[in-house]
Amino acid sequence: MPLPPLVDPVATLSDAELRRTARHASLSGLGEVGQRRLAAAHVAIVGAGGLGSPVVLALAAAGVGTLTVIDDDVVEAANLQRQVLHRHADIGADKVDSAVRASADLSPETRVVTVRERLDAASAARILTGADLVVDTSDTLATRADVAAAAEELGLPVVWGVVQEFHAQVTVFWSAPPTGHAPVRLADLHDPATAGEPPSCAAVGVLGALCLQVGGLLAVEAIKLIAGIGESLLGRVLVIDALRGTQREVPLRGAADAVPAAPAPHAVTAAPTSPPSAPPAAASAPRPTLIAELTVAQMLEAQEAGATLLDVREPWETQSGIVAGSVVVPLQEFLADPGQLGDDEPVVVICAHGVRARHAAMALRARGVDASILAGGLAAWTQG
Repeated sequence: MPLPPLVDPVATLSDAELRRTARHASLSGLGEVGQRRLAAAHVAIVGAGGLGSPVVLALAAAGVGTLTVIDDDVVEAANLQRQVLHRHADIGADKVDSAVRASADLSPETRVVTVRERLDAASAARILTGADLVVDTSDTLATRADVAAAAEELGLPVVWGVVQEFHAQVTVFWSAPPTGHAPVRLADLHDPATAGEPPSCAAVGVLGALCLQVGGLLAVEAIKLIAGIGESLLGRVLVIDALRGTQREVPLRGAADAVPAAPAPHAVTAAPTSPPSAPPAAASAPRPTLIAELTVAQMLEAQEAGATLLDVREPWETQSGIVAGSVVVPLQEFLADPGQLGDDEPVVVICAHGVRARHAAMALRARGVDASILAGGLAAWTQG
C-alpha cells in the first residue's frame, strides 16, 4: 500500500518542463499530477560523493523542484572512479559546484541550494529545515547519526543507503510516518551507541558501478515518497551483493516491537555499520549470528590450541607477509567452497581490516563451524 504523497502538486508545469518530462506523464500511477508533485518537492541530499552523485543527477532529471546538496569536500582524482557528478576539470573545486552545473544542464527549472559545510549535531536541524525528505548518502557513522537525530526532530523521512566493497544496503527511516505505519529509525538497524566506525573506502575499496545502482535506488525511493506511489522500503532493508548479482530484502521493525537479544561479551552482530550480508535488527528473520572478535593474543592462543587461521586477503596483499601457519584462500574463492577447511576445528579468519573476514566467518558459522575474526584485521595489529 503506497504511503500518502509528501507534497501537494504545483498548479502547473511550464511547456518546456512538460516536454522534458513527458515520459513520466505516461507512467501509470505517476502521471502529470505526480510530476507536479516532484516539481513542488524539496529534497536535501547529504553528500555529493559516490552515492550522492547519481542521486543528484536522477532527482534533477526527474524534475524535483529544489535540491539542497550538503558537502564540504573538494573533488579529488580518486573520486572520479565512482562519483559521476564530477569531471576531471572539477578536481580541486567544491563538490557542490558540480551539483549546480549538472542540474542546470539536465533540468534548468530545478533550483539547487548548496551548503558548503560539514553537517554535524549542531547544524543538522538548521540545514535540513524546509526539506520534505532527506537522502542520506554520508559515509561516517557520526554524520548518519546526526542526520537521523535531526530528521527525527523535524519529522522527516530519510532515504538511506550505504555501500562498501561489493555490498550495499538501502532502506527508509521515518520516526513519524503516516497513521497505520510503524516508525523505523537508524538505531533499529545500526545503533550508533554500539556500532563501530566502518573502514573507509580508501582502506577497503568500493565498486564504482555499484554506487550508480544504489544511487538510482535511493532516487527511486525518494520519488515514490514524494508522489505517493508504489511500496516504500520503510520497514524493509534491500541487501545487495554485486559479486553474486543478488538483491534480497529483510524485514526491519522498530525497537519497540523487537525482542531484545541477549548480550554477548567481545562479540558484534554479523551486520556491521558498513554494508553486511544481513542487517541486524531484522524482524521475522533469524537472529543475526554473533561473530567473536579476538585480539592478536587471543588469536595466537586459539591457534596454539588447534584453531586454523584463515587469511582471506588477495595475493597482492599476502605478498607482504602472513601470520605464520595461516591458510591463505582469497575471500571469493573461499566463499565458493566454504567447506574446504573441514567443519571439525575452530577457525579464526583474518583480513586487512575485518570486513572480509566477517563474510567468511558467517559462511563458516552457517556450516556449524566455531568461527571468529581478528578484530580490526591485520591493520589494527600493525598499527598497534
